[in-house]
Amino acid sequence: MPAHGKDGAGARIAYYRSATRPKLTQRQLADAAHVSLGTIRKIERGERVPSDATLDALGRALGVDPSLLLGDRGPTRTRVHEALPSLSAALATYDLPEEGPVRPLAELRTAVAEASRWRLAAQYTPIAAALPDLLVELTRAHHAVPVAERSESAALLVRACRSADAVAFKFGAHDLSARLVELMRWAAAEADDPLLAASVAYVRAETFFAARAHSAGLRALERSLDAAPAPSTSAAIAAKGALHMRAAVMAGRAGDGSSAVTHLREARALAARLSEGIYCGTAFGPDSVNVHEVSVAVSLGGAHVARALDIAAVWRPPGDMPAERRSGFYIELARAQLWSGLSDDAFASLKQARHIAPQHTREHPWVREDAAVLRRLKRAGSEALTNFAEWCAAI
Repeated sequence: MPAHGKDGAGARIAYYRSATRPKLTQRQLADAAHVSLGTIRKIERGERVPSDATLDALGRALGVDPSLLLGDRGPTRTRVHEALPSLSAALATYDLPEEGPVRPLAELRTAVAEASRWRLAAQYTPIAAALPDLLVELTRAHHAVPVAERSESAALLVRACRSADAVAFKFGAHDLSARLVELMRWAAAEADDPLLAASVAYVRAETFFAARAHSAGLRALERSLDAAPAPSTSAAIAAKGALHMRAAVMAGRAGDGSSAVTHLREARALAARLSEGIYCGTAFGPDSVNVHEVSVAVSLGGAHVARALDIAAVWRPPGDMPAERRSGFYIELARAQLWSGLSDDAFASLKQARHIAPQHTREHPWVREDAAVLRRLKRAGSEALTNFAEWCAAI
């Protein structure tokens, strides 16, 4: 990363350190990030330029995306894009992996769990850095482990691919995303786990969204719902409920209001049987259904948009919901507010989305579209809008 992109990083690190509750001392930040106290002091005084690894460590310790610690956020975006060819190369040899070291499954399990946490927190930079090598190692492990362990190794491969897919899909590499989904489908069949297959069907919907093949996507999701296990356990309830949430949004994009309402009603009934949580890598529960109801309203458009505003008037996503989903809520809400003539509110929602998950927000095509429209309207402050539009590449 060019050094100029890090000018002023010390001041931003000091700001976020002071903004934590309770406030972190320099010593506490150094301990949490596993760097020396002297390094923290020099960075905050502007006497040292932090390395990429140090920025990533400080971002994790502060609970913010490392891109927020940079003045010029372009380099962070470049780092993710530069990793995409490595991800593609990792996929090319999934059935013929090169020989090399393989960690025990327990260690691989830990690495995959960490990648899943990054995905839910919308921290795409560490995913892009770690997943190419991890995918190669996991495919190598799957072909090397005893038959009794192949189901677990396949399941780990599915979960790792899902984290890699979050980067590919969010950063517009839809062909790569589709290849990752196909590898997930292959590995799920190897695992012979119906709940895992349901989670892959949930992710596969992205390929239909990207292709705008919404009617076909709805058929695929409804077929997966028919094949999903009966909702007799918490995991099975969540798997079926998540598919209904996805189907509701897909139906909304297809303009099928009746199916959207039906799937949303089914999702809410299943969510009422669970507490909000992460099940098989997907957030599900009453709060997640609220987020998807907003998305359905925006997808259907027209008179339905008022429903999104009604929900936002009485409910907002809680802070413990995954960052990617929370930021998505505000991105969808911003579009509903913009369509309703609430330009200032729309810009406030976009800024809130950026605060929660900057990389997710920056890469979302709706954010660029809406920021460009807002800038033309110049209703929320021309300079602030221009800065935001430049940040998300809307201009």
